[in-house]
Amino acid sequence: MTEAQFYIGQIIHHKRFNYRGVIYGVDSRFSHSEEWYEMMAKSRPRKDKPWYHVLVDGAEHTTYVAEQNLEESKDLSPVDHPLTKELFREHDGERYLPIKRMN
Repeated sequence: MTEAQFYIGQIIHHKRFNYRGVIYGVDSRFSHSEEWYEMMAKSRPRKDKPWYHVLVDGAEHTTYVAEQNLEESKDLSPVDHPLTKELFREHDGERYLPIKRMN
């Protein structure tokens, strides 16, 4: 299994589509359907590498992105997305701190 390069709460930049966002979930390998992959993954990123669930800055939608398409964002300011307050307790100036969940 490949270790994820990015983490939940990290602010990232999508290299190909030039948007910022914050990671709210990490899959160690591709976990969507084959139909989704065929429709959405035009560049054919590897399925055996980590994929990330991302809240898109300045939007209301989320994305599912292969690790190869992401890099750390140079802009660490807060991300404007309606779900940040539901998924994270605060932005500490560099990253978002996830809400602690009780089991």
